[in-house]
Formats: sequence, C-alpha cells, structure tokens
Amino acid sequence: MNQRELSAATRFVCRLALDAGAVLKDGFSKPRRVTLKGRIDPVTQYDLKAERLIADRIAHHYPDHEILTEEGSAVGSKSEYCWIIDPLDGTVNFAHGFPVYCVSIALQYRGETITGAVYDPERKELFWSSRGSKSYLNRRVVSVSREKHLERALLATGFAYDIGTARRNNLGLFARMARKAQGIRRPGSAALDLCWLACGRIDGFWELKLHPWDTAVATLIVTNAGGKISRIDGRPYSVFDKDLLASNGRIHVAMRKVLAGH
Repeated sequence: MNQRELSAATRFVCRLALDAGAVLKDGFSKPRRVTLKGRIDPVTQYDLKAERLIADRIAHHYPDHEILTEEGSAVGSKSEYCWIIDPLDGTVNFAHGFPVYCVSIALQYRGETITGAVYDPERKELFWSSRGSKSYLNRRVVSVSREKHLERALLATGFAYDIGTARRNNLGLFARMARKAQGIRRPGSAALDLCWLACGRIDGFWELKLHPWDTAVATLIVTNAGGKISRIDGRPYSVFDKDLLASNGRIHVAMRKVLAGH
C-alpha cells in the first residue's frame, strides 16, 4: 500500500468509525437487548448492528482483505491485510447507560497496524493515526503528557471478565499501584483509556488479558503521540499479547518496577 492508498484507507476508516458510532449513539438512548457470552460478558443488538455495518463496508471496498472482529461475524480469506474491529468497546458501560464506550477499527499489513481510528460517540471525539504520521483528536494533533513523577501521575487500568474466578486478575497490581500513583481510574474501555493517554488526560495505563481488538489501533495512536508501549515486564508488545503497559514514556520504568513488585 503506497502513501496515496494509505491516505485513502485512513479517510475510509475515519468515516467508517463515525458511521458505526452513529449506530451506537442512536441505540444508547433506546431499550437494549442484552445477552451474556459469559458471567459478566454482555453483547447487545447494537454491537452486532455496528459490526455488520463495518464488516459489510470493508468487504465492499476491500474484498480481498481479512477481517478479525470481536463478535466473529466476518473472517474473510487469508491476506497480508487484516482489519481488526471492536464495534463496541465498553459494552458493560453501554448496557447500563454509562456513557463511556467507543468504536475501534484498525488496518494491519503483515501484522503491523498501518492506520485506524477510535471514535467516542458521546463526546464526538475521533482519535486517529497512520504509519509514519502524528496522532489526531478530530483535526488537532495530540501528544502525551510530560509528567515525570509517578506520585503525581493519573493512571487507568481495567479488569478482565473472569475477575471473579481467575487467580491472575489484576487486583493485586491495582492495590500495589494505588499506593504509588496520585490516582487510578477504571473507565471500562481499554481503547479509550489509551487514546486519553495519547492526548495527555492520563499519564499511564496497564491491563491484563487484552485482545487484539482492544489495542490494535490505540497503541499506534499512543506511539505516534510520543508515548511508550511494552508488555508489563518490559518486553516488546504485540497486539496478540495479553498484557500491556503504556505510558507517556517518562514514568514507564517506575510503573514497571511497581507492577513487578520491586
């Protein structure tokens, strides 16, 4: 994909995120039919409606590309290009009428995210970036914070759906970090957490048991905004890894030491 084609794909994904977000925004004020995939893992008819819109439009414009979605409604043939989609990140929030949720759409080439967008319908905020570019909130370039001290940092994290049964559940890491940071928030949408890191609203983020659709484009947005991404132990991160540590870069080592128990 040359630069002209990449620019066209970026415009396409931004428009697609806005349109899928409009589906969610319309459904947010209406009765929702909620079913459970697990004990606390819900899905609504609007997850599925937004996913169908995204998958159908990608299949029309890029019929040879593979598609990976959270709800699994479309897969496609094996290709060097793969779209990674979360039609509704923050479904628990959405199902309860709590206004923190988003659409996340990424395009990868040979396993590397090359463009994508995250759209927050409630605040009308479109975060987007592409390979070799800056990161944007709507039309404004964004960058990570300059906070250097963990004790003055505002962080975010999340908990997996198996928190009630799994031994590795992030509760211990949360307690450890709460003693060191100025504050920790748990908004309930990893993609939005990372975008808020990219624009300086928070200074760091970590989570366990993530999925590619949670992070595929948001990690690109963080990196292109000047942030740092790794696994919790400091090793290089891939969107197919389960644990993630993200920061403005200035508090990365301090966060890693706390999470490691040092």
